[in-house]
Amino acid sequence: MRYALYVAPPADHALTRAAVSWLGRDAFGGPAAVQPPEGTGLDADFWKTITADPRRYGFHATIKAPFRLAEGKTEAGLQSAVQAFAERTQRFEITLALAAIGPFFALVENEPSAALARFAGDVVTEFEPFRAPLSEADYARRRPERLSPRERELLDQWGYPYVFDQFQFHMSLTGPVPVERQEDVYRALKRHFGGFIGKPLSISHLALFEEPASGADFTVRALHALQ
Repeated sequence: MRYALYVAPPADHALTRAAVSWLGRDAFGGPAAVQPPEGTGLDADFWKTITADPRRYGFHATIKAPFRLAEGKTEAGLQSAVQAFAERTQRFEITLALAAIGPFFALVENEPSAALARFAGDVVTEFEPFRAPLSEADYARRRPERLSPRERELLDQWGYPYVFDQFQFHMSLTGPVPVERQEDVYRALKRHFGGFIGKPLSISHLALFEEPASGADFTVRALHALQ
């Protein structure tokens, strides 16, 4: 069992519903889709391929990456700590943009937010006592040989290389997209998420996701409202 702390809007939020339609799976529960949403111009096989990775993880932005519980820690204790953290944390807003991050596409913050950076850092630090050290397999999966010295340092200390000064808020919408199809996918995403691009998004909840078994789909275990 692994857990993760993510930013995710509520199940009935318009952005969540748009993302569920695009990804073909709802991390809050519900049937999976077998066809892309209407109007994308993408064939079903290609759509399934490029959305496979974010579909498994569910629509979210990573704040504290998936981790196994440290010795002596329990899910009940984690739940209680997340609830307490949410109850003393103020919600805030960011503005969304659509961007390519290397070969994949995501919704990102339109401009850097000090509130978001502070929130993300606080979550990483606050819940570090719940994280077990990475297994050799999990460590290798992060491809440490490809990381910068700073990213490697963060991976060694915090179990994830993209925290603090290396953090980049992103809500993944695809896995890798071939270069020759990136323009098509960008247009499809812009049509599908056009109502959210350039608009504010309230960071109003901290979600606890779980992966019940290695390679299984991540699901929402609990959604904790910020104040």
